[in-house]
Amino acid sequence: MSADAHANNGHDDHAHGHGHDDGRDHGSMKSYMTGFVLSVILTAIPFWLVMGNVIQNKNWTVAIIVAFAVVQIFVHMIYFLHMNTTSDGGWTLMALIFTLIVVVIALAGSLWVMYHLNVNMMPVHDMRNMP
Repeated sequence: MSADAHANNGHDDHAHGHGHDDGRDHGSMKSYMTGFVLSVILTAIPFWLVMGNVIQNKNWTVAIIVAFAVVQIFVHMIYFLHMNTTSDGGWTLMALIFTLIVVVIALAGSLWVMYHLNVNMMPVHDMRNMP
């Protein structure tokens, strides 16, 4: 038998769905329930704001919904994706930061290009006055 087979007595725990001894935090039932309850609350409040027409100013409603969305992103990253500064030696946090930078560059570049295309497009001529 190989050294790996002797180490786990010939049983592959991951193949059988038993145990997670890879050193990472996989969360507990309490942390998953906390994340679930927070996610439901962070979804229900914006839903109520829109459906109940609670705030008359639409710009404020959109700003509040975006704020709730950002908070919900952090709830998901912490409670469901188990992202923190110590997991995997900080590499998950570095991967998140890199991903956010790429997304911001792609979105800002796309909006910049679309804005300048709209501003610099040739005006539409009235075809009725054409000779």
